Amino acid sequence: MNTFEVKPRGPFSLAAAQSFAGGFPSSIGGGEVGEQSIAMAFPVEGTDSSAAVELSQRADGVVVGRTDAPSSLRDQVQRQAARSLSLDHDGSGWPDVGKRDPVIGRLQEAHDYLRPVCFYSAYEAATSFVIGQRISMRQGAAIKRRLGAALGDEATVDGHPYVAFPRPARLLETRELAGLPERKVVWLHGVARAAMDGRLNTDELRAMPHDEALARLRELPGVGPFTAEAVLLRGCGVADDVPESEALSLQAAAELYGQPGLDRAGYLEIAEAWRPYRMWAVVLLRVGWNLERGKRSYRQ
Repeated sequence: MNTFEVKPRGPFSLAAAQSFAGGFPSSIGGGEVGEQSIAMAFPVEGTDSSAAVELSQRADGVVVGRTDAPSSLRDQVQRQAARSLSLDHDGSGWPDVGKRDPVIGRLQEAHDYLRPVCFYSAYEAATSFVIGQRISMRQGAAIKRRLGAALGDEATVDGHPYVAFPRPARLLETRELAGLPERKVVWLHGVARAAMDGRLNTDELRAMPHDEALARLRELPGVGPFTAEAVLLRGCGVADDVPESEALSLQAAAELYGQPGLDRAGYLEIAEAWRPYRMWAVVLLRVGWNLERGKRSYRQ
């Protein structure tokens, strides 16, 4: 058993992340949400291994991870787990956004300064969005589970098994699967090859200029403008950006700010007050808007 600690910079609530992740199963992938913990299972980037990790939060705010992954993988497992909860960012200035913007401030108070729960990697984001095209989240999650059961590694925490989504090399073994059209199998193979070639490195994509990263992602089969942007923002854990292709965020802002005729320009003007956490604010708006409308959770 290996353990590690992540000390959040700024306010962070694992309970808020648990609520978010519990309603977004096709994003969180392998693992589960417990009463006081989140368990994750995923292919470890840059390796031919998968790992599982269980995260809990102590009374002093420190997030503690436990994993049976070998010591040689611990740093990368910690990096991916922290990134998926947006803990790799300095959130000490996040409350200041709420002080500048009362709408965001109200939502921060209501949702314990929620940070986005992201995909484990750009690879998992790309595969999830390719699978999810033109089907419901429930259907997409079921296909991911079937792929995991057929080709995913079984990783453990204290001996308890969790099944990860297939590593790229294993995903290439997919030939057919119930509910997965042939064209999507071809697209998934293309994503897997890109990951194996190093073209889907999460940290590298996040460090690129925005347009350059999107152009690289759009080279993937089955990845158009919406999917490329979603992979970059939700798969790489970008903190300060505003989606161009996601119309529901504009609708949420129009309702929550009481501006029925809000257009894109007006939305971007409001978003200036959210820097350098614009994406965090976008996610928080969607969470608050969906819950206030009686929906269960955030939907990408």
